[in-house]
Amino acid sequence: MLRTAITTVLICAAGSAAAQPAAPAKPAAKWTMPRLADGHPDFQGVWTNKTITPFDRPKELGNKEFFTADEAKAFVKKTLERNNRDNRTDDVSDVIGAYNAFWWDSGSALLPNMRTSIVVEPRNGQVPPLTAARAAAMAAQAQAVKVRCEKPGCAVSNFGTPAPSDEPQALDLMTRCISFGTVVPMLPTAYNNNYQIVQTEGMVAIDTEMVHQVRRIPTDGKPHLPATVRQWYGDPRGHWEGDTLVVESTNFSGQHFGRMTAADENLKVTERFTLVPPGILTYRFTVDDPTAWTAPWTGEIPLVPIDGMLYEYACHEGNRGMENILSGARKEMQKAGAK
Repeated sequence: MLRTAITTVLICAAGSAAAQPAAPAKPAAKWTMPRLADGHPDFQGVWTNKTITPFDRPKELGNKEFFTADEAKAFVKKTLERNNRDNRTDDVSDVIGAYNAFWWDSGSALLPNMRTSIVVEPRNGQVPPLTAARAAAMAAQAQAVKVRCEKPGCAVSNFGTPAPSDEPQALDLMTRCISFGTVVPMLPTAYNNNYQIVQTEGMVAIDTEMVHQVRRIPTDGKPHLPATVRQWYGDPRGHWEGDTLVVESTNFSGQHFGRMTAADENLKVTERFTLVPPGILTYRFTVDDPTAWTAPWTGEIPLVPIDGMLYEYACHEGNRGMENILSGARKEMQKAGAK
């Protein structure tokens, strides 16, 4: 597969000289906020949110917000053992899991803030319950899929359950290479957990490696698009509050994937980017969708700079996967009809 590199320039500080026994310790270098010509903080570079920090806080941790050093060490060891993809199951899960651990890069450490979950509000670290109406709508949708898949023309989806696979629109957004649920909010996933930020006067661009989506965020005061204009990743508008970039995204299409599957067209995501010593980009996001969840909820992920570049994730709707899925389902339906 052809991989096209996106070049970037990073300014990194690294290295330390071996200490001499008789020499006094050098004071730590004072961290200075990097700034662009317009005076705003310089967020440019490549960042990663790769981590094994749980999205929701494990129930057994209750309201405990932070790990101690010993707790973190034990949690990491237990998590890596449980998630070892080299453990075989000899069933369809092996196929869904995309082979062994060599192909995955979801991290081997907790986030540097030592939190017990990415979700920080509510205080219990759990996403609030769905509204009664949204829960009922999703249950009805699941039941309709179950009834449909009693007939030929279904296949195991990326959720691990049967789903219609005879029409392109019936396939999930991941299979169609539209969304892996990693763009807004910027959530970690199985691999390619990298983002490149580029800034110009009046615009910030964030390129998501998973999967090749660039968000263009105006910061020049332009109003949101009309409510009738809907986009897969919403319509972002940014402004500065001191040294924090605040981005508000609305006008979503109403179709989502992954952690955001329950969201609908009323979703609003507010993101806050703040650079803190020693060069960590604190990313805090709030999800507000009153017709999907009973209350807003907030997550926090410290983005860590990496010395590298993004690579093209060559996923598209017209790839062989979709072609084979559709043709297989349709042949199965034809065969059943012939009987």
